[in-house]
Amino acid sequence: MQIAGVDEAGRGPLVGSVVAAAVILDPERPIEGLNDSKKLTEKKREALFVEIQEKAIAWSIAEASAKEIDEINILQASLLAMRRAVEGLSVAPEHVLVDGNKVPQGLVVSCDAVVGGDALHAEISAASILAKVTRDRQMVEMDQHYPEYGFAKHKGYPTKAHFEAIAAHGVIDEHRRSYAPVRKALEQIEAEKL
Repeated sequence: MQIAGVDEAGRGPLVGSVVAAAVILDPERPIEGLNDSKKLTEKKREALFVEIQEKAIAWSIAEASAKEIDEINILQASLLAMRRAVEGLSVAPEHVLVDGNKVPQGLVVSCDAVVGGDALHAEISAASILAKVTRDRQMVEMDQHYPEYGFAKHKGYPTKAHFEAIAAHGVIDEHRRSYAPVRKALEQIEAEKL
């Protein structure tokens, strides 16, 4: 049975897209060292990213933008990105395992939600690595356009440095305006204009 693992990265950050990946592994070409992406070093994730893409039967990476997150909320945007990732697979899976406690609506294949699945199922681990590496690379790229925010370091998460950058430089288009800290910063900027 061809099983796709699905996971996302980037629910917590204040900026950028939420990224999801779907992976169907090849049992004939095992990949050593798969684990929850958060438990691996950046170097190990980068190496596995390439190996997964080379050895998997199929893989797909998709996202939902900051604008979509603001329009439909982060949970729905995460599920939308996951659905897009599954639909983007070049081989249709017979079953989908999704990390978390909810499954995307509208898939034409059976699904199970697996809490902590990225540490339990190799397919979900592989998806978590593809999603995390892609999202981190997006933040490094965004850092080149907005070096004053330090995105390459904090990856858009709500750190002290990120809050200080927002206070000093304002909010950029890629910030998630529906997130309370960003909304608060926008309100403060507006109040200072008055």
